[in-house]
Amino acid sequence: MHLRKRILVTGGSGFVGSHLCERLLAEGHEVLCVDNFFTGTRGNVEALRRNPRFELLRHDVTFPLYVEVDEIYNLACPASPVHYQHDPVQTIKTSVHGAINMLGLAKRTGAVIFQASTSEVYGDPEIHPQPESYWGHVNPIGPRSCYDEGKRCAEALFFAYRLQHGLKIKVGRLFNTYGPRMHPGDGRVVSNFIVQALRGRPLTVYGDGEQTRSFCYIDDFLDLLALFMRTPDDVTGPMNMGNPGEFTMRELAECVIDLAGSSSVIEHRPLPADDPRQRRPDISVARSLGWEPKVPLREGLARTIAYFDRLLASDDGPAVCGGGSLFL
Repeated sequence: MHLRKRILVTGGSGFVGSHLCERLLAEGHEVLCVDNFFTGTRGNVEALRRNPRFELLRHDVTFPLYVEVDEIYNLACPASPVHYQHDPVQTIKTSVHGAINMLGLAKRTGAVIFQASTSEVYGDPEIHPQPESYWGHVNPIGPRSCYDEGKRCAEALFFAYRLQHGLKIKVGRLFNTYGPRMHPGDGRVVSNFIVQALRGRPLTVYGDGEQTRSFCYIDDFLDLLALFMRTPDDVTGPMNMGNPGEFTMRELAECVIDLAGSSSVIEHRPLPADDPRQRRPDISVARSLGWEPKVPLREGLARTIAYFDRLLASDDGPAVCGGGSLFL
C-alpha cells in the first residue's frame, strides 16, 4: 500500500489536469486542484468535488501560493494558439512567473515537481523525429513565441533550480494529447475536426493538408506520467511524452469524417505563419521506462467523438474556432 500524498495540480480543471486529478484520487491521494478558469472549466471536475480528498481553489499561478504538498504537477498555461495568442503577455507570465512560484513552493516543501512542457519547444523542427537532445528551431518573436519561448524558459528555470538548489524535478514534453473533456472551442485540430464533422460543417485544413502530427490518447499519457514520477530523483527529463504514430492533417480529417458518419467535406485555407511542417516524438527514453502507447488513433478518436456527441446534444452552442493544423 503506497503512502497517501498531498498533491497540487495547477491547471487542474483543464483537459489534461482534470483527468490527472481523477487518476490521483483513484490512487488514494489528496488533491488540491488550482485553476484560474481562463481555459479550464468547473464542469471538468464537478464530479470530483464530492470526494472529501479533493479541493478546488481559484488561483492564478502568476501569484505565489502557500500550501503544504508532497508533489506538484505544474500544468497551468493555455495550450492552444486561440487561447495563448489571446493574451500573449499573460501567456508568458503564466509560463515564467508560474514556474518561479511553483519552484519556490517545491523548494520550501521539498516536493517533487513536474513541469508540463511541450513539443512546441522544438518549433518547426529540422530533425525528424525529434529526440530530447534536439535544441529546436523556434522563432523567438513570431505569433507562437509567447507559448514556445515561455515553455523553453520554464524548462531553463527548472534545471537552474535543480542545479542551484537540488530540487527534485521532472520535465515532460507533451506532444498532441487528446481525448474526452477537450474544450470544443479551443481551436485544436482534433476538437475542431470532430465538432465540425458532427455539425455537418466543412473541416478546415490549412495549406495542402500534408503537415504531420502525432496524437497521444489521454490514458496513455497518464500511464507514462505515473511511470515517470516513480523514477529515481536523478531521472529528470526532459522526456518526450507522446505517441510516435504520424498522420497528415488530411488523413486525420478523413478519419474523423468516417468515424463520425459525417457528410462534411474538407475545405482548405492558407497556411499561417510558423506552422510546423512535421511533428513526431522519438520516444526511446519513454520506452526505456517500459512504456508503449496502447490506444490506436481510430479507437481514441471514436471515444472522443462519442464524448463530443453527448456534449453537443446537451449544449448546442459552444464556441468553435477554425480548424486544421494551425491549432495544435
